[in-house]
Amino acid sequence: MNKVILKITLGLASIGFSMSASAQKIYNAGVINYSVSAPVANVDTKVYFTADSSAAISDSGIFTAKVLSDNKGSYLAILVNVPMISVKKVSVLTPAEIAQAKNDAPRFTFSATNETKKINGFNCKKVNAKDVKNGNKVELWVTNDIKTPVNSLTRPFAAAGGVPVKFVTVRQGQTVNVEMKSISAEKVQTGTFGIPPGYDKISFSDLKQFGSL
Repeated sequence: MNKVILKITLGLASIGFSMSASAQKIYNAGVINYSVSAPVANVDTKVYFTADSSAAISDSGIFTAKVLSDNKGSYLAILVNVPMISVKKVSVLTPAEIAQAKNDAPRFTFSATNETKKINGFNCKKVNAKDVKNGNKVELWVTNDIKTPVNSLTRPFAAAGGVPVKFVTVRQGQTVNVEMKSISAEKVQTGTFGIPPGYDKISFSDLKQFGSL
């Protein structure tokens, strides 16, 4: 197992201006395809979402990680499946662990710029973000072509002034590039936001240790 990219995936689990003359398309449910890349590996991530829930599924080719969350940030479950060693683990974070994760998360201020470009068909505008806790800076590109609920990848940028399409951040000490490739109003299947049978329930601290093996 690539332990570094798994740790990054676990870390990713733990935020208006006019962009175009065309009408904004609103997605209340569907699927977003992201590419998530770090120096050690690339992971394709699909985020299935509704107005109140999201499921981010990352497939490294060796393991699959699934992050279940509600859009209020009050529920978080992480599932890891490693088929080659027949291991399935799930951790449902406690309210205290969720509160700690929120406390540890970056707190950004945002400054819009006049830079624009088209990314994967979306009209985007550059926004500079700064973490007030440590001074770290993040460059992101947001669009107002569409409107979607926040998910576990975009929640830190909910106040950025648009839907994040491309951004760079740091997770587990690694620089991570995230880019939205596409979005569709695909129907979310029943059971997407549930925990399937066959998963061993462990604590969040044990799951983090598992990611270091």
